[in-house]
Amino acid sequence: MVSPSPLDPTRSPAAFYGAELRRLREKAGLSQQELADLVFISGTYVSQLEKATRRPQEDLSRQLDTALEGDGHLERLHSLVRATRRRQFADYFVEAAEHELQARSILEYAPLVVPGLLQTRRYAEAVILAAQPLLDEEKLEERLTDRLERQVVIGDPDRLLFWAVLDEAVLRRVVGSREIMAEQLRHIAGLITNRKIIVQVMEFDAGAHALLGGMISLMTFDDAPPLAYTETMHVGHLMDETALVEECRLAYDFVRTAALSQEESLVRIMKAVEEHEDASHSQ
Repeated sequence: MVSPSPLDPTRSPAAFYGAELRRLREKAGLSQQELADLVFISGTYVSQLEKATRRPQEDLSRQLDTALEGDGHLERLHSLVRATRRRQFADYFVEAAEHELQARSILEYAPLVVPGLLQTRRYAEAVILAAQPLLDEEKLEERLTDRLERQVVIGDPDRLLFWAVLDEAVLRRVVGSREIMAEQLRHIAGLITNRKIIVQVMEFDAGAHALLGGMISLMTFDDAPPLAYTETMHVGHLMDETALVEECRLAYDFVRTAALSQEESLVRIMKAVEEHEDASHSQ
């Protein structure tokens, strides 16, 4: 078998990490699967790290250093990779953003605003400026670019199943303007109609439900355990404990049962579009 071509280590910090991981592994005389067995992950996961298609985690980097006698080398490189990603995303969201790219499915409950993966440019700009009204144009453009680039995972159901439950507040809250809201909701309706995503609406009349505490995103992967991510103002929490993730999944299932069906939800979303458009025209 011909060995795969080495990764260009100058491409990015993550590529440098991958190249160094491969160098240390080959120096130790280990195959990807043999190394994976030592640190209790899959051989595919090791391959993804070496190709820089999956970002390293701090704990895993420490385990790899121990297995490969790296003397903390990979752990230090992890810090470099993470610092680079922090320039793109808030510290608390860095790891969640990386996992989004590798997820096989993302199930999200959105209580207040449209999920970032579904936001239009103008809606995203309004959300960002509401939180940081003094942001200069250059940084605003960077934030918008980073957010919109995340959406590369949306649109190919064979690559990713995206299922969102939107609270009725998401449809009603005017973010930016009535015109922006109509545009945003039409975008979501288009994704539903074209069978790119699944969306349900949780109406106010549904009353109390299992996820009243806030947003949650559940991610599954082909070769790694599922994760749950929750977020409040300036704080994000990524959970990988099996029992806790399962509890979150059960709560999400309860919410899906209480929400409108996709067909009913599409009707409700289009009704909200009309309401925003009518209000915009009367202003």
